[in-house]
Amino acid sequence: MGLDDKIGNKSEGLGGKIKEGLGKASGDENLEAEGHKDQASSSLKDAGENIKDAFKGH
Repeated sequence: MGLDDKIGNKSEGLGGKIKEGLGKASGDENLEAEGHKDQASSSLKDAGENIKDAFKGH
């Protein structure tokens, strides 16, 4: 996994946490759900990159 990918995935996850928190604080369920979606997307991308890395090593 490249450093750019790691940084991008982490920033997407952090952005999702911020959106989720703002959504909870403001009562905006759509923003909160969008934050959850961003965090899940970030996690899936990390998992995919980890699989790629595992196969590169063999």
